[in-house]
Amino acid sequence: QVRLAESGGGWVQAGDSLTLSCTVSGRPLGTFYTGWFRQAPGKEREFVSAITWNLGATSYADSVKGRFTISRDIAKNTVTLQMNNLKPEDTAVYYCAAKVGYGLGYRAESDYDNWGQGTQVTVSS
Repeated sequence: QVRLAESGGGWVQAGDSLTLSCTVSGRPLGTFYTGWFRQAPGKEREFVSAITWNLGATSYADSVKGRFTISRDIAKNTVTLQMNNLKPEDTAVYYCAAKVGYGLGYRAESDYDNWGQGTQVTVSS
């Protein structure tokens, strides 16, 4: 079974950078993709970014496009979210998610079957 674990969250100032990592255990050899979501208190979980593991195709939410970069290291079984020019609105718990096999999409919470525990990112102005 696929297991995910996030790390790298912290408290930073607006304009700073932060890197989140997600370790993937039990990754299958076939179709597999991972995504990053975030959720602030009282808010719904929203899509941030996603990447496929075979070709490395990436997608980003409009709110983070140009500031965040997602990547994966197949040899290390990790996916990284590099966050630059952080803003207070980026404050949230960030979750790593994964989907095994084919799915209908990658931007909705229901598109994923596996989730990590989350890591807190706080950006102060």
